[in-house]
Amino acid sequence: MNSLQKIYCRVFQIMFKIVLPFFPYRTPEIVGSVKALPEIIRKNNCDNLLIITDTNIRKLGLTKRLENILTSNGINFIIYDRTVENPTTTNVVEALKIYQTSGCNAIVGFGGGSSMDCAKAVAVCVAKPGKSLENMKGILKVHTKLPMIIAIPTTAGTGSETTLTAVIVNAETRYKYVLHDFSMIPRCTVLDPRLTLSLSPYITAITGMDALTRAIEAFLGNSTAYDTQKSALLSVKLVFDNLDSAYENGNNRAARRNMLKASFYAGLAFTKSYVGYVQAVSLSLNGEYNISHGLVNAVLLPYILEAYGRSIYNKLHMLANEAGISDEHLSDQEAAQNFIQAIKDMKKRFGIEDRILEIKEEDISKLSHYADKEANPFYHAPVLMNAKDLEQFYYLLMKN
Repeated sequence: MNSLQKIYCRVFQIMFKIVLPFFPYRTPEIVGSVKALPEIIRKNNCDNLLIITDTNIRKLGLTKRLENILTSNGINFIIYDRTVENPTTTNVVEALKIYQTSGCNAIVGFGGGSSMDCAKAVAVCVAKPGKSLENMKGILKVHTKLPMIIAIPTTAGTGSETTLTAVIVNAETRYKYVLHDFSMIPRCTVLDPRLTLSLSPYITAITGMDALTRAIEAFLGNSTAYDTQKSALLSVKLVFDNLDSAYENGNNRAARRNMLKASFYAGLAFTKSYVGYVQAVSLSLNGEYNISHGLVNAVLLPYILEAYGRSIYNKLHMLANEAGISDEHLSDQEAAQNFIQAIKDMKKRFGIEDRILEIKEEDISKLSHYADKEANPFYHAPVLMNAKDLEQFYYLLMKN
């Protein structure tokens, strides 16, 4: 990245950090079970819910408990279960039509980040019927009150249950629309470990590493403040202390609950401090090839950390101490290298490879420009990179 580009990015980021404390961030109300929802729904004068989920979750019967509780409390609902991984504009249009024709007045995102992102996007379209998602991508383009959004995560990774962000793929072009607005922060979040017990070890691993990636990137960014650092550190500690246990014994409710907390705190951290180039490159690959976001983050994370070099050694030392793999007696460089190696070892234990086979060389220029546009100047990364700089990571993912 040339000097003028760097100056522009850093000035933008400094100004953003100055105004950050004045933004209307809020934390969703947290409950530990779906049993608490009827009272919350009635308090918000809602009585007809659209539940947005996916086919697999419906087949596993994970929504049944919620359905029974709503029915026994006289709360109407209808379910849209066609959400795909990396939700598309088609999903949003289909779910929106159901919301409108059924007279719904609240939305539940039930599932992983895809279902919650779709729920947020539908709520935006309800509140802004004259605007397309393309017109509302970017920062603070919604700025209006949305229908009540309830987030019920069944994976522990994306942090969507607490963030102001939704990512939707254009079904025709595969381009990702990333929407950021405070109104999209869910009103209520259910952190119920019973909903995550059916996750396979593999999904447990990649979603857990997704949470780890988001927490690390939020911590390393130049916009961190005391509260976001605290949330990121707690998230990293929870992942290192619990992910292996959840992976090895899926019925370990304590580990499952702690992983849900890890995801939640990672969400709190990156909602304010944002992320870095792992996220930007990953988004481009998710949109183009429909690859799991958590998987790409897990594969890519060590490469980006190594590329940042000495600029992050001190902060990686702090993360390593929190994770219990170093102490103050090590140098920053030794602790940083230990931390990166611990991530590589974690990947190996979970059977996560070092490459993404779907990448095509002829797509790399286009993908790197997508990542550049997504990240700059908005992401407060410790080292700035442009599209040309980012190309190296696609080649690394292809060839390793």
